Amino acid sequence: MKRIGLLGGSFNPAHVGHRRISLAAMDALGLDEVWWLVSPGNPLKAGRKDMASFEDRFASARDMARRSRIKVSDFERRAGTRFTIDTVRKLRRTYPSTEFIWLMGGDTVAEFHQWKHWRKLAESLPIAVIRRPGYDRQVHAARAMGWLRRFVRPSSQARNWTDWSAPAIIFLRLTPDPTSATGLRAHDPNWHERYPDPTGGSKRFVMPTLIRRALARQSH
Repeated sequence: MKRIGLLGGSFNPAHVGHRRISLAAMDALGLDEVWWLVSPGNPLKAGRKDMASFEDRFASARDMARRSRIKVSDFERRAGTRFTIDTVRKLRRTYPSTEFIWLMGGDTVAEFHQWKHWRKLAESLPIAVIRRPGYDRQVHAARAMGWLRRFVRPSSQARNWTDWSAPAIIFLRLTPDPTSATGLRAHDPNWHERYPDPTGGSKRFVMPTLIRRALARQSH
């Protein structure tokens, strides 16, 4: 069976932090691939004025994932799902011979209790939490952790996750990456203009410096 890590998000834009944590999680968990599930529209971020189009966010993810075992997927758009629980259910039906583990940043744990049927999601597949700098206190105080705490697995068992019965959650001890999409948007609010216009317009693509640097490191 294939062992796949799922990382969902807006990828607004995708950045080197997404790439680093995905590759590190791939190694720590013994994954064959990590799938980036680019959300057509995150219900918790509805109405945000700084949300780029799906096409631009997907293009940024595809470029950041180049030359790696990261697969950028539009599954949620094709499946018509808006909530993670529905996406996971459809993925498991579509790929019955694949083992999935959900990857999330530590900053997401604080709002996990707001996700639709979050307990059922935790009962559907194991969860691996990747540390984000500055969020340790929020993670331990998170409302969802009051229920999830009893299902925490030791980090030394990371590669044995396919033997677990969900709910099961593990906190990966990976080198933290401070890069954030919020910071990148603040520094470069027009980042999406670098990607080709899907309608055939004249937007000119210039590979961002962060992507060039990440690919250069990966090639060595």
